[in-house]
Amino acid sequence: MAKAKIIHLYILCFLICSSAISQSNLADNAAANGRHKHLASSGEQRDCLRELYLSQVGVREVGGNNRGPEVKAYLKSVGLGENYPWCAAFVSWCFLQVEIEAPISAWVPSFALSDKMIYKQGKVLKRIPKFGDVLLIWFKNLKRPAHIGFIDQWSEKWIITVEGNTNKNGSREGDGVYRKRRLKKQIWAVTNFINDESK
Repeated sequence: MAKAKIIHLYILCFLICSSAISQSNLADNAAANGRHKHLASSGEQRDCLRELYLSQVGVREVGGNNRGPEVKAYLKSVGLGENYPWCAAFVSWCFLQVEIEAPISAWVPSFALSDKMIYKQGKVLKRIPKFGDVLLIWFKNLKRPAHIGFIDQWSEKWIITVEGNTNKNGSREGDGVYRKRRLKKQIWAVTNFINDESK
């Protein structure tokens, strides 16, 4: 069932993105001559990303901790085999699928880039987070951000997230991809890798 959802999502994203490409190509065809063509607007990229990460909700580890066909694909996208924590690999895999430039890493701090931060420790730095932005959760015992996921909805007190390698309790060592409700104060920082700061 998860494979069918992935295939359906790829077709949807392909249609949306190819429509944007063909419209852009029609307008730019005569003057293109070596120019880099616009692939898709940032809004379309953000929408494709959201469709993709939501399609993964319900994926579960199979055959042991940090294992299973989808988990293996997430980890492979960052150059690792099974048996590694995979919350950051899930985020990387999603970005890779929709061709958004972002860190390709299973190491959560790789996503804590200061020039990409839009929110940190309760303060909006650039803009209010929105769906498709990346949340980072700080762990005092590790002295670093050690869990990551996507913002799906942002409000005054609560946020809705989609996270890999978590569980119903919100652990960083979970068993699948979950859509979670978290208190905003749990979020250490939020980063944005989609070039839409002007919006």
